[in-house]
Amino acid sequence: MLSLEKQLKVIKRGTVEILPEEDLIRKLERSIKENKPLRIKQGYDPTAPDIHLGHTVCLRKLRQFQEIGHQVVLIIGDYTGMVGDPSERSETRPQLSLEQVRKNAKTYQEQFFKVVQREKTEMHFNGEWFSKMSFQEIMHLASKFTLARILERDDFSKRYKEQIPISIHELFYPLMQAYDSVMISADLEIGATEQKFNLLAARQIQEIYGQEPQVILTMPVLPGTDGVQRMAKSVGNYIGVTEPSKEIFGKIMSIPDDLIYTYFELLTDVLENDLLKIKRLLEDKMTNPMTLKKRLGKEIVGMYYNQKEADKACEEFEKVFSKKELPGEIPVKHFEHDELEIWIPHMIVKAGCAKSTSEVRRLIKQGGLYIDNKRIDDEDLKIPIEGEKLVKLGKRRFYKIIGKVGK
Repeated sequence: MLSLEKQLKVIKRGTVEILPEEDLIRKLERSIKENKPLRIKQGYDPTAPDIHLGHTVCLRKLRQFQEIGHQVVLIIGDYTGMVGDPSERSETRPQLSLEQVRKNAKTYQEQFFKVVQREKTEMHFNGEWFSKMSFQEIMHLASKFTLARILERDDFSKRYKEQIPISIHELFYPLMQAYDSVMISADLEIGATEQKFNLLAARQIQEIYGQEPQVILTMPVLPGTDGVQRMAKSVGNYIGVTEPSKEIFGKIMSIPDDLIYTYFELLTDVLENDLLKIKRLLEDKMTNPMTLKKRLGKEIVGMYYNQKEADKACEEFEKVFSKKELPGEIPVKHFEHDELEIWIPHMIVKAGCAKSTSEVRRLIKQGGLYIDNKRIDDEDLKIPIEGEKLVKLGKRRFYKIIGKVGK
């Protein structure tokens, strides 16, 4: 194992809080002395099917713990996922079925290992213990926490004061997350800043069950590509870890300049000295931020694909956006229609280039739809079916659509 000083340097990079830090130092000293790794926990509720770069902020910290010799324990919350984390929620989450949660969990399991090392990861579904608990055991757990303590949470207290309904099952969430820590004997738990209440609750519950309380380590919430809201699929400002390489690169190039350093720090393996250089370059008015964004894009694509794909994605971006050329590979879409003309949003959806006509209409309003290099401004426009059309949706999506009049 590395020395205490070296471990702390790795652990502290990019973190917001370590509570209590003196407990972490004590645990690390004991770990080094006994040559026994700490058990580092994080839980993920599979409420959506894919992982994006926002999720990787904590996953990368787990990977760093693995690299300095500790044991990572991932909890897939099939049961907590059915409740839904109430953190920062202004209303009750829609309840997912166990079947939905487990379907999402399959992709989570595959995508976790794009970041953490599979052979150094212990994984559990929390249904392993919650599905076996009797109602008497549930009441015993519930008796260890007070309503007053639950209402210390800003999200709950705000909803209570504004008379916004709070379902009883939501109150169980922090207790369930805390009980996960008991079941796997966590030494430290990682979570985003909004998870702080849940992480602290676990310290209290562990003590009640006769365990040494875990240390909590919070990581910042990653802003999305809009630079305003946290990265989330529901907002549409996310970058998925399994998206095509050119899509990842293109989205990185679209982030606001003031996020460049944050993304380098939280999403890449760039060394401390390089981070300082990047910070100085960003402060220099002579620096073109685009140069650093290209490096950032290549770093991130290289991590989830390879360096060859990263170079290719960069070349493609420069070809399309800097040199105003078409991408080398444009998907070809075919469709049939029984009339000579078709409404443009209908054509694009029918060809499989967009999910809904409302999405296409929104693009038209934003000036983001081009057909044969001509911007489309009329939402109600119809065009002939026959022939090949070059369609550009937004900044990065190109298609060749070939129509045919059906019988």
